[in-house]
Amino acid sequence: MSNGYILALDQGTTSSRSLVFDQTGNILAMAQQEFQQHYPNPGWVEHNPEEILHTQIQTAHQALKEAGLSMSDVTAIGITNQRETTVVWDRATGKAIHNAIVWQDRRTADYCDGLRSDGHADDIRQRTGLEIDAYFSGTKVRWILDHVEGARLRAEQGELAFGTIDSWLIWHLTGGAVHATDPSNASRTLLFNLHELDWDNQMLALFDIPSSMLPEVRESSGHFGLATRLDAAAPPICGVAGDQQAALFGQQCTRPGMVKNTYGTGCFMLMNTGHHPVSSANRLLTTVGWTIQGQTTYALEGSIFMGGATVQWLRDELGLIDQSSEIETLAASVTDSNGAVLVPAFAGLGAPYWNGHARGALFGMTRGTNKAHLARAALDSIAHQTVDIVSAMEADSDVPIAELRVDGGATVNNLLMQYQSDLIGKSVVRPAITETTALGAAFLAGLGVGLWPSLDALESQWKAEKTFSSTMTDGDRTSLNNRWQRAVRATLSWAEDR
Repeated sequence: MSNGYILALDQGTTSSRSLVFDQTGNILAMAQQEFQQHYPNPGWVEHNPEEILHTQIQTAHQALKEAGLSMSDVTAIGITNQRETTVVWDRATGKAIHNAIVWQDRRTADYCDGLRSDGHADDIRQRTGLEIDAYFSGTKVRWILDHVEGARLRAEQGELAFGTIDSWLIWHLTGGAVHATDPSNASRTLLFNLHELDWDNQMLALFDIPSSMLPEVRESSGHFGLATRLDAAAPPICGVAGDQQAALFGQQCTRPGMVKNTYGTGCFMLMNTGHHPVSSANRLLTTVGWTIQGQTTYALEGSIFMGGATVQWLRDELGLIDQSSEIETLAASVTDSNGAVLVPAFAGLGAPYWNGHARGALFGMTRGTNKAHLARAALDSIAHQTVDIVSAMEADSDVPIAELRVDGGATVNNLLMQYQSDLIGKSVVRPAITETTALGAAFLAGLGVGLWPSLDALESQWKAEKTFSSTMTDGDRTSLNNRWQRAVRATLSWAEDR
């Protein structure tokens, strides 16, 4: 513990990253590797779990090398991960029996429709805090058991393990010694009871998933096991949280009413609601933020499926830009979108709509619409989806949001951040360290080994880098948000008319 270095493993949707932090919360080094996205059918998204593991291990060693450190210098490891993405593997060999089914995957949307039609929505929401949606892990596990030959029988015989990506990494980094997760990840599966803080037998029966497949649920900050797979020095894994909860913690939103929004592949806004779950009347999710020293902190969450992925679509599928970083310059070359409105429902619409059948739509084009207007409409769509979540969150919590703390790759885009502040009429605050997801994992790990003595000791680590203040009139704000709502209504109407 004398060295005071934390290795944070940040396993994301498009890349695996590793960051080295010192005990003041500064980043000493970072390594990143992208991995392949698989789209075997329309609406399906898969990852190779072995590739995820391989890239995560490689970046861990790369980051330490760049920092001039060795694995023996690491006090503890923190893990944060893309949530809901589902892996089922053989307990004897550690090999996955199917590709990981990614959180964006929509293959179980029709099954979810059937659950709603059968009247399960209210019970699921009350027990798990979640909506019935293909987004979550439970329906993905069931699909694998139903579609991989022999899988269900093997699961019933105790031969198979299920886990989200944190569990997959923990299992392999500990050489198969530990099958565990934390409450933040468990609460995203449709299988975890928010009130009992344990796996829910009725949900397991509903989805027909054997309890023997499930990982042990441990506190978010504490000893998970030794990472023998990384190195003989085997530093301990002492912090685990899903990426969005880790970002909430990294932003030091540790008091009720504090809110952060992460602008990554998707956008995810979380509000700390304290030590009791708050039910949503506006189709937000009730989720676990973290559990530390026997105390569980809950959150309200609004999930947007297409954030930065919308910019990637412009880059990879339309070829309007060569690099994602070019979007700001292109969008800033025009004063507005010239009336064009993009609803990027390429993977359905998340909160507060929860329509898995919605698809992307572009409205308001004229002969004069050009690629700069499309770029502006793409950025606008990220901000407008966030407005929808802010409105729902304030209504559910009955607490006006004072400021929005932001993080994630898209926050470097000043044009987007200013438009975001304009649309919500509140300050948008960008921290000095925007890698708050990895920072949150590092904080949890450091707490787990006593590197930081308490939550209060972490508050001084957070510092603002820039604050964006709204300059838009109320009339313009209302007009733009109304136009967005009109486009969403049209998108939903198209989805329903199938």
